[in-house]
Amino acid sequence: MTQTDRQTDRQTDRQTDRQTDRQTDRQTDRQTDRQTDRQTDRQTDRQTDRQTDRQTDRQTDRQTDRQTDRQTAGRQAGRQAGRQAGRQAGRQTDRQTDRQTDRQTDRQQTDRQTHGHTERKP
Repeated sequence: MTQTDRQTDRQTDRQTDRQTDRQTDRQTDRQTDRQTDRQTDRQTDRQTDRQTDRQTDRQTDRQTDRQTDRQTAGRQAGRQAGRQAGRQAGRQTDRQTDRQTDRQTDRQQTDRQTHGHTERKP
């Protein structure tokens, strides 16, 4: 093998090595990029999921609170209306009883006067 052949072989080897190194570097870079992208995507997805879950939980809590408040207010209003209606009915019954008693007393007094009884009873 001549000096020129050895020189050519070394040159070819160096070029092949550099080409192989560049190819390996590019493959490694692409692999690293894809791995980084997947990790970033998974991290982003998990973060988004957690934010969505928290937002959904807060929204659900607010809706539940509002529903509970409406139900509580409705029951309170119902109880208040029931008490008012009960008091009103009680007063109405009392008035009717008083009027009935007054009429009965008036009839008794009229009967006594008509039949010669002059004493008056309240």
